Amino acid sequence: MSAQSLGPDVAEPAASLRILLVRVSSLGDVLHNLPIVADILRHHPDAQIDWVVEEGYASLVQLNVRVHSVIPFALRRWRKSLGRPETRAEIGAFYRQLRVQSYDYVFETQGLLKTGVIMGAARLAKGGQKVGLANGSEGSGYEAISRWFHTKSIALPARTHAVARGRLMVAAALGYEIDDAPDFGLPAAAPDAIRPAWMPQQPYAVYFHGTARNAKKWPVQNWIALGQQFPTMPILLPWGSVGEMADAELLAASLPQAQVLPALTMMEAIDLARNAALVVGVDTGLTHIAAAFMRPTVELYCDSPRWKTEGNWSPSIINLGDEGKPPGALEVIEAVKSLLAAKA
Repeated sequence: MSAQSLGPDVAEPAASLRILLVRVSSLGDVLHNLPIVADILRHHPDAQIDWVVEEGYASLVQLNVRVHSVIPFALRRWRKSLGRPETRAEIGAFYRQLRVQSYDYVFETQGLLKTGVIMGAARLAKGGQKVGLANGSEGSGYEAISRWFHTKSIALPARTHAVARGRLMVAAALGYEIDDAPDFGLPAAAPDAIRPAWMPQQPYAVYFHGTARNAKKWPVQNWIALGQQFPTMPILLPWGSVGEMADAELLAASLPQAQVLPALTMMEAIDLARNAALVVGVDTGLTHIAAAFMRPTVELYCDSPRWKTEGNWSPSIINLGDEGKPPGALEVIEAVKSLLAAKA
């Protein structure tokens, strides 16, 4: 219908919003921002949402089919070879891709200089806004200089859950309320999907035991005690470093049903979590991914604040421990028993 054929009291249909999300890392933080996509589309069904993300995490964002376009960012790789012509060419191509589209809103939820620069380089449509955080959360690496790139800064309480933080910021900018559980937009595993050779056909458990910070680890003897309580369920042990592989081998030596996995790609690690019948893991991105897939998950907090990232959107998630208060083996064993009983 043309504009001339509309009656005097009939408004023109609003143009669909073009939105860019800038959240490049880390794995858990990218995951925790996924519900923003469903929130926006619930209130603006025709919105086009693009996302700038570190290339290593692009496969996670691409699982959400509601994201129109994923723009990979490769600073972690580029900074190792900034003097090489091919690296400079890649950086130039990234900025050209970033500026192909003009946006009504650019949302930057990380609060860092590097993400502020990306926001600054993005093109705005007439009347568009660049929106970011006015403050960091408690214990975050927020950089106040990031506000230089904002047209609007939104303040939130310092103790705001990692999932709620981005949702509330975007909701405040677009004028809607957050009143429902987060929707991560992650599809469940297809029941007839062919599994890789390292993944058992029968139900299995995953122990996400590895983390970059030693203080966040759960003691080896506790992992062993847990595994000994469930001797018939295969346990898969992923790793991401030489040290984590050594820890996995130590666990496998004491648990006959445990299997040390080969090195996995990001997508393989995501599938590992997505197909698991049980996940027990420390406060790390892959544990949170399992919780986002609504897998029966026990999250272990040993030296990080539980309020910040605990899974609180599903009865299949049990959070134990807190900063400086790691859970004991018996507590975790009882939690696993309750999840398996509920599933049965």
